[in-house]
Amino acid sequence: MTQAHSAASHTVLFLSHGGGPMPLLGDAGHADMVAALKRISTLIAKPSAILVVSAHWEASRPTLTSSPNPPLIYDYYGFPASSYEIRYPVLGAPALARKLYEGLSEQGMAAELDSQRGFDHGVFVPLKLMYPDADIPCVQLSLLDSLDPQAHIRLGEVIASVEQEGLLVIGSGFSFHNMKAFFAANTAESQARNESFEAWLSDTCANPSISESDRTHRLLHWDEAPAARYCHPREEHLLPLLVCYGVAKRACHQVFKQTILNKQASAYLWEGEKNVGDLDPKA
Repeated sequence: MTQAHSAASHTVLFLSHGGGPMPLLGDAGHADMVAALKRISTLIAKPSAILVVSAHWEASRPTLTSSPNPPLIYDYYGFPASSYEIRYPVLGAPALARKLYEGLSEQGMAAELDSQRGFDHGVFVPLKLMYPDADIPCVQLSLLDSLDPQAHIRLGEVIASVEQEGLLVIGSGFSFHNMKAFFAANTAESQARNESFEAWLSDTCANPSISESDRTHRLLHWDEAPAARYCHPREEHLLPLLVCYGVAKRACHQVFKQTILNKQASAYLWEGEKNVGDLDPKA
């Protein structure tokens, strides 16, 4: 890393965004997740802007939405007609997109601005739950299609160096993402695999006794964790967490454990240093 790391004013949240539009359709399997996201929005100061890194956008280089009025992308299939009529008329933030683009470019990460792309469900589903008034401008940042862990931590490090008062950085993924397992019988073996990876992930993100060099090493080598490739056959839903850690570079302040679609899942919050004292780490 070539620049000083300063994320004091950035609040950072990794969340598990559930299955498609189901959290917005009253699905009982998402009740925990819905309650957690609504609660989190009350625990942190209302942001001035939001940057979302969603598992559902990959590009060859870091790409940012730059439209002042991004449309919604209904990137799911086979759901009720109402799920394609969901509205979340949030504004984009072209100036923030440009600032992030310049920051990435200055740090040697050739970036792009995309004035056409809209927000996928990894953006509008959790934001509609957290901030239903759609009154906080938002930018989406792509993952890198290399799926390289180091590059995603590096993305977060650069985001941390960009000055933006009141910025909320959201990594929108899923701490468990094995699609076959969601639709298979929940056996003792599958439950143990799910629980073992969740325990490792929670310890990795929240344990203050782990040094940052060791925490970074664990996240870079996440696929060596217990049942890692069972929980993440492909890692795109975990990589937003690595971006979040790259921004924060410290143990998170709160872990939100949930059951989503009969699987254990989690969310992790790193509050901006100004407001750390307002949080109960055991909540």
